[in-house]
Amino acid sequence: MKAEKMKAIVVTKYGSPEVLQIQNVDKPSIKEDEILIKVHATPVTKADTMMRKADPYISRFFLGFSRPKRPIIGTGFAGTIENVGEAVKEFKIGDSVFGETGVNFSANAEYIAMPANGVLAIKPENMSFEEAATICDGPMTSLNFLREIGQIKQGQKVLINGASGSLGTAAVQLAKYFGAEVTGVSSTRNLELVKSLGADKVIDYTKEDFTKTGETYDIIYDTIGKSSFFKSKKALNPKGVYLSPVLKLSVLIPMIWTSMMGGKKAKFSATGLLPTPELLKLLKKLRQIIEGGYLKTILDKSYPLDQSVEAHRYVDTGRKKGNVVLVV
Repeated sequence: MKAEKMKAIVVTKYGSPEVLQIQNVDKPSIKEDEILIKVHATPVTKADTMMRKADPYISRFFLGFSRPKRPIIGTGFAGTIENVGEAVKEFKIGDSVFGETGVNFSANAEYIAMPANGVLAIKPENMSFEEAATICDGPMTSLNFLREIGQIKQGQKVLINGASGSLGTAAVQLAKYFGAEVTGVSSTRNLELVKSLGADKVIDYTKEDFTKTGETYDIIYDTIGKSSFFKSKKALNPKGVYLSPVLKLSVLIPMIWTSMMGGKKAKFSATGLLPTPELLKLLKKLRQIIEGGYLKTILDKSYPLDQSVEAHRYVDTGRKKGNVVLVV
């Protein structure tokens, strides 16, 4: 029997957005413990563009050295369950769901197959598919950094560097949810957006360096990795922590050093590589926060699936506000 086909975004070599190709590939089949999801929306994230380029080079150890081992890119998604395996009890056909595929990628496609016990949840009713598709990027990463890694507490002073991006817009709202006093750092054109998300103070990085204001913070969450622990250290309180989701030597070295000595700490976490049970706990908490009306998704641009090149070009500019989504 001839396999059914679907459209997917395929990468056969690393490079610029032009390496992205829309192709007809085999529609996935499912095992007894899996579900088949018709994808309605899938985000284009900074991490996606880094994987497209294999940047940093060390990422080739798990992506593939000369070309991607898994050619269909993308990890986040939201969609509708089209079919379920015989052993699946948690979900049913027609359920609206969201989640992420992790290191299996393959989300930039019309259909994906997922294990029923994977990083997957029922979509919040107060979110569209486009909004829900982004939850496992900015919101989940920022929740992990603020609550699990940074141990955020009510009344703390928190600075979010890169407050207008996908991680930053989520972080501002989550830090306010946890009762912190929040300062957001962004460009001039995005200051009003950051204020509208609940930031108590804003800093325009084109006019002022947050490390030189004389203010100190319990947590500095550098969502874009543009600063460093050593540069930010003077803006930390005596037991303050510098958090970065971007792994560079300027984070790795002080992370190792401060784990052994000193009151101020540098910390990193690869949220997407956490064990599935830990990611599901984060998703459960996020659904609670979203359904309570405390967290909204900021959508900048939406593109049809066949315009993924344009979507990646836009994300590469570094000027996106919140999230960019492919509509399938």
